[in-house]
Amino acid sequence: MITEMAETRFINRELSLLDFQERVLSLAESADRPLLERVRFVAIVSGNLDEFYQVRVAGLFEQAASGITQASPDGMSPQQQLAAIRERVISINASIDSLVTKELIPALAEEQIEIVAYDALEARDRDHIDFVFETEIFPVLTPLAVDPSHPFPFISDLSLNLAVLLRDPDRDEVQFARVKIPRNVARFIALEDGDRFVPLEQVVGHHMGRLFGGLDVIDHYTFRVTRSADLAVEEEEADDLIKAMEDVLRYRQRAAHAVRLEVEAGISGPVLDLLLHGLQLGPDEAYQREAPLGLDGLWSLYALNRPELKDPAWTPTTQPRLADRSGRRVDFFEELKRGDILVHYPYESFATSTAAFLAQAAADPDVLAIKQTLYRTSIPDDPAIGGEEAVVRRLVEAAEAGKQVVVLVELKARFDEAANISWARMLESAGVHVVYGVRDLKTHSKTLLVVRKEPEGIRRYSHIGTGNYNPITAKLYEDLGLYTADEDIGADLSELFNHLTGYAKPVRYRKLIVAPAWLRRKLVERIREQAALGPDGQILIKTNHIIDPDMIDELYEASGRGTRIDLIVRGNCSIRAGVEGLSENITLRSIVGRYLEHSRIYRFGHPGGDAVYYIGSADLMPRNLGGRVEALVPVTDVRLKERLEEIIEVESEDDTLAWKGEPDGSWTKVPTVEAIDSHQRLQELAVERSQNQPGIAP
Repeated sequence: MITEMAETRFINRELSLLDFQERVLSLAESADRPLLERVRFVAIVSGNLDEFYQVRVAGLFEQAASGITQASPDGMSPQQQLAAIRERVISINASIDSLVTKELIPALAEEQIEIVAYDALEARDRDHIDFVFETEIFPVLTPLAVDPSHPFPFISDLSLNLAVLLRDPDRDEVQFARVKIPRNVARFIALEDGDRFVPLEQVVGHHMGRLFGGLDVIDHYTFRVTRSADLAVEEEEADDLIKAMEDVLRYRQRAAHAVRLEVEAGISGPVLDLLLHGLQLGPDEAYQREAPLGLDGLWSLYALNRPELKDPAWTPTTQPRLADRSGRRVDFFEELKRGDILVHYPYESFATSTAAFLAQAAADPDVLAIKQTLYRTSIPDDPAIGGEEAVVRRLVEAAEAGKQVVVLVELKARFDEAANISWARMLESAGVHVVYGVRDLKTHSKTLLVVRKEPEGIRRYSHIGTGNYNPITAKLYEDLGLYTADEDIGADLSELFNHLTGYAKPVRYRKLIVAPAWLRRKLVERIREQAALGPDGQILIKTNHIIDPDMIDELYEASGRGTRIDLIVRGNCSIRAGVEGLSENITLRSIVGRYLEHSRIYRFGHPGGDAVYYIGSADLMPRNLGGRVEALVPVTDVRLKERLEEIIEVESEDDTLAWKGEPDGSWTKVPTVEAIDSHQRLQELAVERSQNQPGIAP
C-alpha cells in the first residue's frame, strides 16, 4: 500500500471545500455571463459560506475547545485548520466585496437596477421610504438595551442586526443597544419605480431616533452572527424521534454557540470588542466586510422579471420513451416491460417522468403498494412548503385510494428538519405509514418501489436515482434516474424497505449495492479488479465529493499499477492527481456552471458493453460509505450505458466550465479551445433526442 506521509497524499477537506467556493465565485466574476446570473452566483457562494461555518467550522471549534489535537488525514490539527480557513475566507470575502461594490452594483445601475444609499435619496423617494418604515417596519422592531440590568441578548443565527451607540443627555452616559433587522421584510426596499432599492439596514439605521426617544444616537453599525448547526440527536435515548428533532431545532434557534461575527468595515473598536465579548468569540472570529452583509439576500434581485439579464430559459424535454404517442399518454408499466429507462435531469423533465410515474401508480387500481424515501424536501426559494408538494400529494392520493403507502422521511437531513417534520405529520394524517429510518444512520438513498397486481402475478417497478424527489431542484441539479421492471432490483428494494421500516437485518442484495453493509467492500473489490489489470484497467468516477482516505489510497494503489483513473468531482476532493510516483495515472476535473452537478456515475472497465456501470446516491465520503443508507444500482442495458458514456464524454471534453486538479492541490481553469459548454451541449442533445422517432432513444 501507499506509504507516503499523510500530508503528501491528501488535501484538507475544509480547504478543498473553499476551493470549490472559489470555482463558483469565478462564475460571478465572469463578465461573459448574464448580469443577474453573476448576482445569483454571489448569493450562492454567500449562502454556502454560511453553511460552511454553521457545520464545518463549528465542528472544528468544538474540537479545538475540547483540546483535541489529533490531526486530520492531511496532517493538520483543528487549530491549524481554523487558522488556514480564516486566511482563505478573508481572501474570498475581499474578492466578493470588491466584485459586488466595484463591478456588480455599478453594472446593475447601468441596467436600471440601482442599490441606492438612503442619504442619496431625493425628497420624494425619502417620503416613500419613510412611509414604508412607519407602516411596515417600525411596528415589528424591538430595541434591546445592554447594561447591568439588561444582559447581552441572544443574537439569532444569520440575523442582521444594528449595534447602536446612544447618549443620555440628562446623565451624559454612553449606552449600547441592539436592534434586530426583521427577516419578514424585504432585504432591499423598492422605491416606487421598482428599479431602485435601498438596503433595509440603512432604512432602519436612519430612523434610530424613532426607537430611542429622548436619547442621542451617536452611531450605529451593522453586524451578523453565524451559529453552529452541527447538532445531533441521541437516538438511543429518544423515545419519540420527531420530538427529539424538534428539541434540537429549538436548541439550534436559541442556544447554539456563535462561530462567526461579520461586521461592517469601519466599526469602532469598543463596539467590536463589546460584541465579541457578548458572543464569547475571539478577534479571529470577526470579519469586517466592505459589501452589505448577508449577500444571500441578493436572491431578491435575481427574482426580478428581467429575462434579458439571465440565462435563456430552458424547458426540459420529455424522455423519448415517455413522450405521448398519437395523443395517448404513455403507460409506464407497459413501457418498462420493454426495457429500462434512464432520465437525465434537468435536461429531461421530472414532471413527465417521476411525477407522471407516481401519478399513474396512485390512480391505478391494480397498484397494491408504493414505497418511497424522502430526504431533502425544502429549498431556499420555497422554505414554507418545500419542493415536494406535488410528490406528497400523489402519495396522499394513493393512501386515500386504499393502497399501502410507506414513506421513509429522513428527519435528520440538516437544514430540512423542520420541513420534513411537517411533511411527516401531513402524510401520517392522510393514512400513510411514515417511518424515520434506521437508528444512528441517515437514509440518503433515492428509491421508489411500486408493487402491482398483474395477470401473471405480482410485479415490482422500481426507480433508483442520484437526486431527491423534488420537482424544483430537478430543474437546477444535474441528476440521473433509472426506471426498471427488473425482478432482482425490485426484490432488492423490497428487502431494503423491510430493513428500513422493520427489524430485518441487512442482506446480501442481488444487484443493488447498499451502504453501510456492502458499499465500501464492493467498490474496493471493483477498484482492485481494475488495478489487477494494470495498464489494461480503467476507472471513471463522477461524483460530488471524494474525501475518504481509504478509498483514495485504493485509487492511488491502482494508479501505481498503471490503471487509468479519470475523476470528475464537483466539490470536496482530497485526492492529489498527477503526482509522480503517487497518482500519475489519475486525472481530475470539476464542472461548475449553470446547473449543480449532482449525479454519481461509477464505471469500471473501458467504455463499451463490457464495462460495469453504477449510478446512485453515494459519494466517496466516510459518511456515505459507513454512516448512511445509500444505494447504487447497476446499469446493464447497452443503450443506457451508451447514454452514460455520452454524458461522460461531453463532460470530459468541456473546456468552458471545466477546471483541472493540479498535483499541488490547486485548481486551474481548463483553457477554452473548442468552446464546449457541457451544460449547453447536453441541452442540445436532449432536444435532438426528443426529435427522434419515439421509442428509438433509450
